[in-house]
Amino acid sequence: MNFNPRKIVFVGLGLIGGSVAKAIHATYPDIRLYATAGHKKTVEEAHADGLILNDDLLSDEEIADADVIFLCSPVLINIQYLSRIKPYLNSSTLITDVGSVKNDISREIDRLGLSDQFIGGHPMTGSENTGYSYSDPSFLENAYYLLTYQSAKAKEIVPYFDKFISSLGAVTMVLEPKEHDFAVACISHLPHVISASLVNLVKNNDKDDLLKTIAAGGFKDITRISSSSPVMWENICLSNKDAILKLIDEYEDVLDSFKSVIESGDGSRIREKFQAAKDYRDSLPIRKKTGILPSEFVIYSDLRDEPGEIACVATLLASSSISIKNIGLIHNREFEEGVLSIELYSESDYEAAFKLLKGHGYVLHKRS
Repeated sequence: MNFNPRKIVFVGLGLIGGSVAKAIHATYPDIRLYATAGHKKTVEEAHADGLILNDDLLSDEEIADADVIFLCSPVLINIQYLSRIKPYLNSSTLITDVGSVKNDISREIDRLGLSDQFIGGHPMTGSENTGYSYSDPSFLENAYYLLTYQSAKAKEIVPYFDKFISSLGAVTMVLEPKEHDFAVACISHLPHVISASLVNLVKNNDKDDLLKTIAAGGFKDITRISSSSPVMWENICLSNKDAILKLIDEYEDVLDSFKSVIESGDGSRIREKFQAAKDYRDSLPIRKKTGILPSEFVIYSDLRDEPGEIACVATLLASSSISIKNIGLIHNREFEEGVLSIELYSESDYEAAFKLLKGHGYVLHKRS
């Protein structure tokens, strides 16, 4: 079997859909790309960028007339589109999605008799930002892209679609739909629930914006994902409810265990809890896109006590064509003294900037 799509349609062109489309366009410029979205402005912007060929929203019949359809809207919207486009679908059209939950869409695929032409997809990448304007083909580079299938015939197609997705720079992995949903509930969905809960806890205790004012370091790191789309997380929690609730119960047990050892006043047992967490956390790959949490390429540098030092650092990096994504001062106990946080766009920029600054005598810190 040859997997050689000539026309691909995207239903939804936000952060993930736009990133996948841009990666395909960069790798296979001869493939004709079309898209529809919740807002006509998104389609017009993508057309102006030269990414897609249409400049208006697509009809259901136009969506179905494709070699491959990428469903990139929220989970429940994707399900609605399936019923709408089914009457116009060709049996050779491959349907895939980019959703982080497979339970609901898998059931709908079975109900509609589309299992033979559906391969579930989930690029484990992204950003706390949302929308097409933030999409970037580099999001797929070295990111795990999970694939699922529901029938023997679909299984035969998987290796060919796998090769196509891998050619975009992603690292593919094939899972059963239920296995997929439990895995992402562990490493993505529950962390988002915990992050949102922690932010709300601090908000409820924040008198006169004191906590907001001094929040830095660890708090911002652990809650960064709470800036993600609330609508998307509404859909995820409704679609993967059982797995998330099971893990919340388990997390409550873990938290109670932490509470018990702290109450006991036994320092060695408290240390063991943190040590176990540190050992596992330190075993994770660093600065590599292996989860839905986006990679961060951040250098921390001690600042010389001289006027204009921040400008000097920025100028030094710019002179070597190293683009800065974000730069600012951090004051927290982790670094004791104030340090300069420099966020770069890529791992290559990170390595080049680290070598450059170190060569100019700056004292640098790495933090995973």
